[in-house]
Amino acid sequence: MAAAKFSCSWRALARLPQTAQKCCVWQPKNVRYVSYKPEIPDESFGPTKKMNLFQSLTDAMDIALATDSTAVIFGEDVAFGGVFRCTVGLADKYGKDRVFNTPLCEQGIAGFAIGMASAGATTIAEMQFADYIFPAFDQLVNEAAKYRYRSGDLFNCGKLTIRSPFGAVGHGALYHSQSPEAYFAHTPGLKVVIPRGPIQSKGLLLAAIRDPDPVLFFEPKILYRQAVEEVPVEDFELPLSKADVVEQGSDVTLIGWGTQIQVLRETAELAREKLGVSCEVIDLRTIVPWDDATVIESVMKTGRAIVAHEAPLTGGFGAEVASTIQKRCFLHLEAPVERVCGWDTPFPHVYEPFYMPDKLRCFEAIKSVVEF
Repeated sequence: MAAAKFSCSWRALARLPQTAQKCCVWQPKNVRYVSYKPEIPDESFGPTKKMNLFQSLTDAMDIALATDSTAVIFGEDVAFGGVFRCTVGLADKYGKDRVFNTPLCEQGIAGFAIGMASAGATTIAEMQFADYIFPAFDQLVNEAAKYRYRSGDLFNCGKLTIRSPFGAVGHGALYHSQSPEAYFAHTPGLKVVIPRGPIQSKGLLLAAIRDPDPVLFFEPKILYRQAVEEVPVEDFELPLSKADVVEQGSDVTLIGWGTQIQVLRETAELAREKLGVSCEVIDLRTIVPWDDATVIESVMKTGRAIVAHEAPLTGGFGAEVASTIQKRCFLHLEAPVERVCGWDTPFPHVYEPFYMPDKLRCFEAIKSVVEF
C-alpha cells in the first residue's frame, strides 16, 4: 500500500479502508499486531517462575512493599486489583492503609502522590489509562518535575512513581490507545520508562520505584496477558537510562520501545529472510534521559537507522532520536533516518490496523534505507 495514500487529514483516514480493501485480502478484525517472543532471563538473577507481564508488575510491587515500610500504592480501583489486575492481592496482604482506592480524579491522584513522596513515603500511584493522565499534567510537569530544582534541593518528591497502561490494545479507540510519552519527554526533571516484556517490567519497575527522581512508568497494555516469560522471583533491578541491544546486526539499526520492540524483532526476521539484511534491534527502555551513546555506536556501524513508535509522527520522540543520529552520525549515514509512526490523526477504532506501525510498514522502511 503506497504511503502516498495516507494523509494528516482525518477525512483521508476515514476514506482509507475503502481504498485498502481493494488491495488487501484481510479485514481489520483479523489482524494481530504483534506475536510475543519470550526472552531468556539472566541466570545470575536466580530461580524463575512463569509470569505474564501484569503478574511480573504485581511481583515487583509486592517486593517493594515488603522491603520498604514507607511504600504505598493507590489509584482508581487498585484495592481490588485494578482493571488490568496488576495490584491483585496486595491490599489483602498489606492492608488498606498501604494499598487503597482514590476518587476518579487524576489531578488529585498526582497531587496527593507528590505530597506523600515529598513527605518521605515511597509512592506508587496508578493512572488507570495513560489517555487520562492529562488532567494531572500540570501537577506532574509543573510540580513533580520542578520541586527539587525550585527549592534548591531542600525538598524533593524523588520517591514518586506514576504507573499507567498505555498504547494500542486492538480495540481501545480514541480514549484507550494513546502513547503520550513525548509530552513528558519535553519536561526536565521527569524520567520516562517503558518496558517491553515481563522480565524487563519487573526489573525496570523496581529500579523506577527506588530511583531518586520522579518516574513515569508506561506499561504496554496489549502485552499484559500476551507476554509470558520465566521471570526471576527474587528482587532484582535493571538500569534506567541504559538501552538494550536486543538483537545484533550489521546493516540497519532499528530503534523502538515497548510493544514496538516485538514488532521490530519480527521485522528484523522478515528482512533477514526476504532481503538478506542484518538488523540490529535496540530497545531504549528509558525515553528520558535516553541512552544516545548505544544508539550512536550502532548507527556508526550500520550506517542506516529506523525509529518506530505508536505515537503520531509529528513531535514524536522518534524525531529527537532521528535528530541526534543526523548530527552525530552524519558522515557515517548511507541513507536518511526513517521514522515509522502512528499517523497525525486521532487514534481510530475500526481503522486501527492501518494506523499501527506494523512489521509490513517497518519492512518497507528497511527496503527504503537499503535501496537508497
